[in-house]
Amino acid sequence: MEIITTRTATIADLDILLDFEQGVIQSERPFDPTIMKDHIHYYDIAGMIKAENIEVVVAELNGEVIGSGYARIEPASKIFFKHKMHAYLGFMYVKPEHRGKGVNKKVIATLQQWAIEKGINEFRLDVYHDNLPAIAAYEKVGFSKLMIEMRMGVPAEKP
Repeated sequence: MEIITTRTATIADLDILLDFEQGVIQSERPFDPTIMKDHIHYYDIAGMIKAENIEVVVAELNGEVIGSGYARIEPASKIFFKHKMHAYLGFMYVKPEHRGKGVNKKVIATLQQWAIEKGINEFRLDVYHDNLPAIAAYEKVGFSKLMIEMRMGVPAEKP
């Protein structure tokens, strides 16, 4: 029986987390034509590990880091929301060979517990509209669709 565990990430995990970041970027590029083609970074992972308002979590199987995620406590984006602060989730990644084993669920549960301990009762995240596997995974652990962000490229010259 495979036992997947979670723990707070440390600076010693930085190399694998940088690899995971590239995996996230690679998986999102097909959904977003605005992402640059160059080698880019989404996150300051070392800074996130050190930050007090962010919890970076890794999932392990037999000592191997196989997944990640973070929760960042931040102010609500609208003054009329019931909650004044929420935990924003990101950097959700599971190595392809370990998908479908409940890794994402364990990472989210660990982040949820951390947020509860900080007095937070609202979780938010962004997912691309056409990323159906990710949407299904988030719905499976209790998230529901809320809003769709729309975009349009505007030509540089007048038509």
